[in-house]
Amino acid sequence: MRSDLGGPRTPITISVVIPVYNDAVFLRTCLRALSQQRRPADEIVVVDNASTDASATVARAAGARLVTEPLRGIWPAAAAGYDAATGDVIARLDADSVPPVDWLERIEARFTADPDTAVYTGPGDFYDCGPVTAWLGARLYIGGYFRWMGVWLGHPVLFGSNFAMRRQVWAANRGRVRRRRRDVHDDLDFSMHLGPEEPVTVDRTLRVGISARPFETPHGLGRRVAWAGRTLFSAWPAYSPWHIRRRNQRPRA
Repeated sequence: MRSDLGGPRTPITISVVIPVYNDAVFLRTCLRALSQQRRPADEIVVVDNASTDASATVARAAGARLVTEPLRGIWPAAAAGYDAATGDVIARLDADSVPPVDWLERIEARFTADPDTAVYTGPGDFYDCGPVTAWLGARLYIGGYFRWMGVWLGHPVLFGSNFAMRRQVWAANRGRVRRRRRDVHDDLDFSMHLGPEEPVTVDRTLRVGISARPFETPHGLGRRVAWAGRTLFSAWPAYSPWHIRRRNQRPRA
């Protein structure tokens, strides 16, 4: 991932991709937070995933670039956004993510200071819930994801609600990931396909607010757990830990 270090560094451009499905209220808050960034986005791409509410109207009113993806699912929508993004760095938020004012500033600083950074990610802090739920969600849900999926894959994983990658990373993987699947976790699937030349840098201090919706109902939480199982075990044994580790030990052609 190293760029030419012989001359002065040119400023990087950053595209922010936000998939949305019937989340107009959350999206409005997310876009407002992006409008308050100390380092503004060069481009905001909102992917309308066949919404029936005012999500598209909210995106246009905020000056975002609107892309439509009729195939329902977080992976199809996110992939359409990455395809459309034009920035040197592609940053990702969910519609219910609320980035602090220095989020893009820190992303720019990281990718500018270290040309070898391929993927940069951090966790989230749950809002709209009690302190116990927020603590358990941070420690068990998100903390467990980073810890145990990292062990499973043998390398750090990215978190879909809060990450950024060089454009080349998506170009190298867009044909490998299961982008048309609507029943797998896009961030975990993406992490499973990253090669040794595309390391994930996890920064625990790079944080965004995220909705506590996964814990509102047993059905919602169960659905996410089921997606995790399909992400890990479908197409077995091609996606088994030993196959992933063996594949990652050899550079890509």
